[in-house]
Amino acid sequence: MKTPRRGFAGIVYRAHHPMWAYDALSGNGAKKYGGRFNRPGCAALYTAIDPTTAWMEAQQGFSFKPQPMTLVAYEAICKDIVDLNDGDVLKSLGCSALDLGCPWEYMATQNQEPSTWLLVDRLLHLGIAGILVRSFAPGCTANNQNLVLWKWTEAESNTVRIIDDFGRLPKTRGSWLGE
Repeated sequence: MKTPRRGFAGIVYRAHHPMWAYDALSGNGAKKYGGRFNRPGCAALYTAIDPTTAWMEAQQGFSFKPQPMTLVAYEAICKDIVDLNDGDVLKSLGCSALDLGCPWEYMATQNQEPSTWLLVDRLLHLGIAGILVRSFAPGCTANNQNLVLWKWTEAESNTVRIIDDFGRLPKTRGSWLGE
């Protein structure tokens, strides 16, 4: 069965540590450390469909003691997206909802490959640019949705553009440091 692809067009959000707001499109943090849907060395842009989910993703279970964040909105127009909320799509990929919620961080520290990393390897091989998937951040439900991208640009078929009409985001790390 061919993996069903869909498009996505809309506004998505990320909550950043304020110091990294100048680099809001890079995916470098995910590339360096890895994440649920990307192994270290693979850049990923984790975004949320709504601001509340972005906040919960950034706080990662520490919502009782919120830390400062910079909320950034993006306009996303992407092709080649797979909807992992669809049970039939998951089944066609040999995956389950339980696989998506695997304890990926623990597995990685035990030198095990998380099932989500193996899934992403397959999707990348198929030319998939990203996924729609529920958030697994503490306190989130199936209603909290993320768009995770591995292939994006500011111009082309998987376009992600920061919405900063008034130029409020810093342009360099030095601007954060007062340089």
